[in-house]
Amino acid sequence: MRVTRRRLLAVAASGTGAIAAGGTAAASTRSRTAREPFHGAHQAGVTTPMQSHLHFTSFDVTAIGAAALRDLLRAWTDAAARMCAGHPLGPVGGDPQAPPADTGEAYGLGPARLTLTFGFGPSLFDGRFGLAGQRPAALADLPAFATDHLDPARCGGDLGVQACADDPLVAFHALRSLARIGEGAARARWSQAGFDRTPGNAPAGATGRNLMGFKDGTNNLDASDAAAMRRNVWVPRADGPAWMAGGTYLVTRRIGIRIERWDASDLDEQETDVGRTKVVGAPLGERREFDPADPAKLPPDCHILLANPRRPASEAERILRRGYSYSDGLGPGGRLDAGLFFAAFQRDPRRQFVTIQRRLAAHDLLNEYLVHTGSALFAVPPGVREGGFVGESLLGR
Repeated sequence: MRVTRRRLLAVAASGTGAIAAGGTAAASTRSRTAREPFHGAHQAGVTTPMQSHLHFTSFDVTAIGAAALRDLLRAWTDAAARMCAGHPLGPVGGDPQAPPADTGEAYGLGPARLTLTFGFGPSLFDGRFGLAGQRPAALADLPAFATDHLDPARCGGDLGVQACADDPLVAFHALRSLARIGEGAARARWSQAGFDRTPGNAPAGATGRNLMGFKDGTNNLDASDAAAMRRNVWVPRADGPAWMAGGTYLVTRRIGIRIERWDASDLDEQETDVGRTKVVGAPLGERREFDPADPAKLPPDCHILLANPRRPASEAERILRRGYSYSDGLGPGGRLDAGLFFAAFQRDPRRQFVTIQRRLAAHDLLNEYLVHTGSALFAVPPGVREGGFVGESLLGR
């Protein structure tokens, strides 16, 4: 058979594809079997490298009294530790006349780097559980912003639980299981699923993209930088109250994108509004993604400059963003109900998220395309010791 140049290129391409596919399969296998530690000084799911799937649920506590709340959190902690280790919540068999201990959809699956992160909303401190005097000053209700179109059914909650994993079924199973365990003591208020890239389907270390097609996270805080985490994310004992030392605060926002309107805008407008080039991700006026942004070369109302003005004082405002894209089918008029489930961890929302969002709400060129429909704030207590439970520093043993 005559070896033509076309055939040679085809063979080479197929070999490259096989290598790539093998690499992707290997990465997927590692992700499936990998475990993230549940116990530690800080809760997992904050500085943990992002997984590919999110399932977040906010709960209202229906149980009465601090003892019942403590029992709920103990049960959730025990279940969370088991699931993050990749163990079922009970035997596969069991009493055929009783509901099975585990719902079963994750049988045979690895932990897929599952993390479960728990937070306490402002409403938990309303007096029902004797905690009114323990509410942190930093857990102040978020103010109204000019661009809010909030749906009360997508806001707030006593307890927030973030499940992240590299398998969507593992994340779903985790929240389903906690809701089942908490039946009679906690009722789901709202829920949101989200997604990021599949492990192995992008170069290692590459910045992800949002549904607008732009790289998102180029200038995010480096979660591996311990000094930056101490400065901007973890609550020191000096900030008070004592039970929050080693914890952090989580702001979530459900931000819809007017996809069809955005898709009809021209590239120059998109790049001007964001402040970066779309393909490379470089700040306008620069060549490479990680080149420092020069405010003098950027439109004053572009998104990246309002989110971070690049002034010495704005370093203290920076937050650790950990958001996921979402797509919830079609909304009114057959338009996509899709956007960003924004999640950001920080030391004090009053001087970080609120300061940033006020600038964005007042001036951001992207406001034409974004609508905030959900909002919540949670105090994320410190990590769990072996034998302890989430919130033990607040509720005691």
